Amino acid sequence: MRILLAEDDRMIGEAVVAGLKDAAYAVDWVRDGAMATCAAASESYDCILLDLGLPKKDGLDVLADIRRDSAAPILILTARDDLDSRLRGLDGGADDYLIKPFDMAELLARMRAVLRRRSGSADSLLDNGVLSLNPATREVRRLDGDTATILTAREYTILHALMQRPGHILSRSDLEDKTYGWGEEVESNAIDYLIHSLRKKLGADSIKNVRGVGWCVAKHGE
Repeated sequence: MRILLAEDDRMIGEAVVAGLKDAAYAVDWVRDGAMATCAAASESYDCILLDLGLPKKDGLDVLADIRRDSAAPILILTARDDLDSRLRGLDGGADDYLIKPFDMAELLARMRAVLRRRSGSADSLLDNGVLSLNPATREVRRLDGDTATILTAREYTILHALMQRPGHILSRSDLEDKTYGWGEEVESNAIDYLIHSLRKKLGADSIKNVRGVGWCVAKHGE
């Protein structure tokens, strides 16, 4: 999953980026409101973490700009704890509001909650007839077996992207965008290695290679 972080405080930003990467999220970090508006308009994000006290453009104005064109979940991160700011943020289209300072574990839990709510399901199990992936616990099981398989952070990100669109081919570029944030160095065979590792853990039939195009997981009944 790809996350946009709009935060001007360097220490907070670095800590959040590190925590998100450890939890298997790809992160793009911007440090002012103008860049946040531009990034949200030019990229597709699974979730947006938005500070209100941004330079160049206030976070509430950024929120309004994003909501005109995007339904992505937005979680406000701010030191503004007055009732008026909270109400303006929530009424402006934010999905949740977290006051600084906060614990990374709570931020991740709130992100999972807003992502589940946006998906329209309490547990959001992804099932394509071969595999069952639980985004809440990040467990994957073959439906012809009982053992949960442990995935690395990036393996999970790749599989989640494929399981969200069974039968749809995702290219190398698509998967790199989901797995790596801006500025991260990506080796030419990084996606191939991750796919190979997933197929070794889950079975060769779990992910189909469409030569020269990309990869997909099967739809039900295929």
